[in-house]
Amino acid sequence: MTAANIPNLEESRLPQLGMRLSLAVGFVMLATKVFAYWMTGSAAIVSDAAESVVHVVAVSFAAYSLWLSQKPPDPSHHYGHDKVAFFSAGFEGAMIVLAAFYIVSMSIHNWIVGLKLEHLGAGSLLVLGAGLINGALGSYLVWVGKKHGSLILEADGRHVLTDCLTSFGVCVGLGLTILTGWLPLDPIVALLVALNILWMGSKLLRQSIGGLMDEVDPATEARIRQLLSEMTSQLGVEFHGLRLRNAGNTTWIEFHLLFPKGASLESAHALATKMEERIQQASKTRTEVISHLETLEDHGAVHSRSHFERFDE
Repeated sequence: MTAANIPNLEESRLPQLGMRLSLAVGFVMLATKVFAYWMTGSAAIVSDAAESVVHVVAVSFAAYSLWLSQKPPDPSHHYGHDKVAFFSAGFEGAMIVLAAFYIVSMSIHNWIVGLKLEHLGAGSLLVLGAGLINGALGSYLVWVGKKHGSLILEADGRHVLTDCLTSFGVCVGLGLTILTGWLPLDPIVALLVALNILWMGSKLLRQSIGGLMDEVDPATEARIRQLLSEMTSQLGVEFHGLRLRNAGNTTWIEFHLLFPKGASLESAHALATKMEERIQQASKTRTEVISHLETLEDHGAVHSRSHFERFDE
């Protein structure tokens, strides 16, 4: 059944606009941090700039992924192109992890070679301004991503928020360096930044793998199962074989409905359609629902029961 809660044209433009805004701001933030590094020679600032390089590359891929995910199904992709969202999240996570390793190696190298820092005050202010802008942008992207069920945009927003926290951490480290005069604080802060973004990158990779493997969200499954139990109890039918998969922007739900023997096909189909529409209306994101009609008395003889034991409670 076609999803009933697909956003209108004006709403569908918001994720694309958010992605373009993220890319434009990413270039500005990168230029700001590179300039701050040129002023100061700080390993902590260049670690922040390295993450901005990752952000620009990742957002470029995410923008393409978002465009592709919104294309309708075609003869080669019967279920649409939504799953590219998980590739996008995985690519962004991998880029973050690579940036973390680069920051670690560069920080250790600078520490060994020798530290020379200048104009830390001005550089800190530039990084702080970049962090504030990224904080506002990241919060907006996460909000739009959740509102429209866009994993791509939400993942990008979380990356921007990570960049924001990184900038604030760098500012704290540089402030302590200025106050204490102890230069090794700079590479130490850079290493802490690397550990933080390594953690965030690994979470994105985990989310990507889970999506590509059709990992079921327990909360979503429990909510759908409860809704089906309530509806079937009210309507005097039963269900089994519930299966769910998250395709990125769309949740696919399948289940079997068991009707008393003798029920007309017309009435059974009308009831099934009503249940599908109810599930779609209760869903916060775009949802496709597919139901299979069976007779209660002989469905066990028609199908091998072992096929469904993996999905039933």
